[in-house]
Amino acid sequence: MRDGGTGGGRGAPPDAGGLGRDDGFHRDGPRTYPPQPAPGRIPGPRSPYGSGADHPHDGGPHDGAHDGDPGPDDPGPDGGREEPPGAPAGPPGRGGGHRRGGPRRQRSRKRKVLRWVAIVAAVGVLGTAGAAYGYYEYLSGKIRKGERVSGRTTVAKPKANANGTSAMNILILGSDSRLSDADKALGGAADSAGARADVIMIAHLSADRSNMSLVSIPRDTRVDIPQCEDPKTHKTYAPTNTIINASLGRGGPGCTLATVQNLTNVYIDHWLMIDFSGVVKMADVLGGVEVCVEHSVWDRPTAAIPHGGSGLKLTKGTHIVKDKQALQWLRTRDAFGDDSGRAKAQHMYMSSLIRRLRGENLFTNPGRLNKIATTAMGAFEVSSEIGTPKKLYDLGMELKSIPPERMTMLTMPHIADPQAPAAHYLPARDASTVWSLVRNDVAMDTNGKAKAPGAATASPTPAAPSGPPAAAPGSIGVSVVNGTAGTAGNPAVGHRATAIATALKTAGFTQADPARTAHPSPGTGVVYPAGAGEQGRADATSVAAALKIPVSDVKPSTSAQVVTVTVGADWKSGTDYSATLPKAGGVPAGADAMNGADTGKCMPIQPVYRWAG
Repeated sequence: MRDGGTGGGRGAPPDAGGLGRDDGFHRDGPRTYPPQPAPGRIPGPRSPYGSGADHPHDGGPHDGAHDGDPGPDDPGPDGGREEPPGAPAGPPGRGGGHRRGGPRRQRSRKRKVLRWVAIVAAVGVLGTAGAAYGYYEYLSGKIRKGERVSGRTTVAKPKANANGTSAMNILILGSDSRLSDADKALGGAADSAGARADVIMIAHLSADRSNMSLVSIPRDTRVDIPQCEDPKTHKTYAPTNTIINASLGRGGPGCTLATVQNLTNVYIDHWLMIDFSGVVKMADVLGGVEVCVEHSVWDRPTAAIPHGGSGLKLTKGTHIVKDKQALQWLRTRDAFGDDSGRAKAQHMYMSSLIRRLRGENLFTNPGRLNKIATTAMGAFEVSSEIGTPKKLYDLGMELKSIPPERMTMLTMPHIADPQAPAAHYLPARDASTVWSLVRNDVAMDTNGKAKAPGAATASPTPAAPSGPPAAAPGSIGVSVVNGTAGTAGNPAVGHRATAIATALKTAGFTQADPARTAHPSPGTGVVYPAGAGEQGRADATSVAAALKIPVSDVKPSTSAQVVTVTVGADWKSGTDYSATLPKAGGVPAGADAMNGADTGKCMPIQPVYRWAG
């Protein structure tokens, strides 16, 4: 994420109520501030007498009248005022001859007015800067932070693409733990060991920040949870196979992050977690969030599920939910059918929440911004690398910049778990298509401009010069590695490296050869020696284009000796990689996708939970 404010610059007047107005406000490290000046003393480099020094003249701070050219109010050498030629002498020491009401008096008054305006402005700037600093420290103190990852995972962070940009993946968690009095008043688990992740979502921001997807993983999906260590207690939890929402109580959000990475092979950059009381606070400060139901609903205990029910009770149609009712909406499961129905209702809520935030013109309402920012900082817990007001603000602005029609909300396709078909799920085969869309940064909507295979991903900032042209194909050394096993222990597809090397030879890359050793890899990619610089990038891009591998998968490597193509588990047949990629909008039907701009959908209600309201 970029440092710096969103407006102004160094020396620009800070805005105590608005984020992003002053470089001094948006900083990541500590900064020493001078003590506040004593009354009547104006510090700063503009004084020739030093910062904070008393001015030697009784007339106040230096205003330019004593710079060697006496002004109309300056005393002459004898202590009086300078006299015009031929003027009669006045009383001794009085500087007689000063004209009353003439231009000289008018200029003097203007000087005094300007001088005091400058003093007031200077004090205002200093006071505002101090307030901004204090406000920043106040917000910083409200942020709760934790380790990004606390479990074993082998998924590595991808390097930036050839344009120097990267997609961003954020794990959003809704916790049902009740550690505070406010949480306990809402009911549920009362200790961290019993904490569960009621909501698990991956927010994917494309590298060019033109589109976003939000993928929910049903909390009752059975997965492999790796070995995790609780960063607070340092207790180690052995690997286990159970439902994914248990990962939160086995090492905190960092354990859930490791579990999700291993499940999806998608690198997660950050996590944000909100508890139930935080949901209520955010709904309140925004004035509520709009939701809709097809029938009047009352989610309560029934004969079939006596322990169930969130208490949600709404009449048919559209409602603004806030306070405890917002929490009830997010917790409702049985009235919406199952965990998949709950995920869809949560998507509706999130979509409406984002539209509401986009509609807030925060820069013109500092008080409103202050209230929302203060509430958000206290409602969320975040991974430590984004645990400053500036970084969270920048992240919020990136989310806010994506239009609703380019947002897609969906659920990981899933099937009933044979071990507990009425209660748990397993990822369906189509889930791999969803994760491929995320890994390859392919838009899940069709509202953007189509990109040709191998075309560069657009950059959010002006692209750098394209660099040198690629060398002749026949002069570029290429090594092709068989990685189709995906991960260690799985079988690889035979002769894949040879098949791709042959295809490259046919395309003119006569120095392409299969590597002697296979290296399992979940995904396909092209790397080049980092020391080769722009020429290496150009050569590798030409190799990728011949195989129709997107340039976003072309990256530098400190260990590569030549341009190296790794044929991953996502390319087990054929010689045209683009044929294996899901197309924009290629979301499988089982994902139950919803577009962020769709405001016409309402949640269906199971018959037993309907009422005649």
